[in-house]
Amino acid sequence: MLRLAVRVKREQAELVLAELLELAPSGLEEVSLPDGVVEYAIYGAPGELPSLPDVTAAAAGALVEVRTTELADGWEERWREFHKPVVIGDVLTVRPPWEVPGSTSIDLVIDPGQAFGTGAHPTTRLCLELMLTLRGEGSFLDLGCGSGVLAIAAARLGWAPLLALDSDPASLEASAASARRNRVDLEIRRHDLRCDPVPVAETVAANLLRPLLLDYAANLPRPQRLIASGLLPGECDEVSAAFAACGLVEAERRIHGDWGAVLLVSGDRL
Repeated sequence: MLRLAVRVKREQAELVLAELLELAPSGLEEVSLPDGVVEYAIYGAPGELPSLPDVTAAAAGALVEVRTTELADGWEERWREFHKPVVIGDVLTVRPPWEVPGSTSIDLVIDPGQAFGTGAHPTTRLCLELMLTLRGEGSFLDLGCGSGVLAIAAARLGWAPLLALDSDPASLEASAASARRNRVDLEIRRHDLRCDPVPVAETVAANLLRPLLLDYAANLPRPQRLIASGLLPGECDEVSAAFAACGLVEAERRIHGDWGAVLLVSGDRL
């Protein structure tokens, strides 16, 4: 098994991540390194990954370091050890299938090998934290669903009906598998935010990158509540301002490490 790692400065990571997700729609491992560097890693058998030497190159306008290493025997067990249960607010547990059920009232099982979004990444965790501050009622849209974890958590918190959208077929398959595993009735559709209209929902969770969030704001069918994540902390003001022009007001902002998320609500709900 091979591990292909790409290192880039945090301020340029968004652009590189967007490119890498085209290469690895099933998801990436992210590791924060010293001096403001982030490492994205992809795992695969020989022949599945690009054959690249150790180089410093340009990707999406950013300078990156590329390293390929062969993993020793036993890497699967170490990979499992990397994915631990995530407990949020003493209410919600998100765990891989091989871990025992948590002690919280809501226990979700998400396979980390299928798609980006297991609950451990700060952007997903911030969405879940903000969802726990809301009353689960009315329709819910998971925009850019990845593994479907946000929509599945919404089901457990009381939202219905539920819709999950993503442009990546692997994410749609993973979301369907996650819904079956957690016995959730979830509608799943393929959707390209850059050209397809977004369906209306009372609450929307959009764990996307800044450019897609700005595209969404420019063509917004206004929800009552929107959780926008996938942001660097310095991008939160710009995204909040874009949605303010649509009548959504920032009600809460949360930062976790190098990532941020904002809760925006309709002005008439304040």
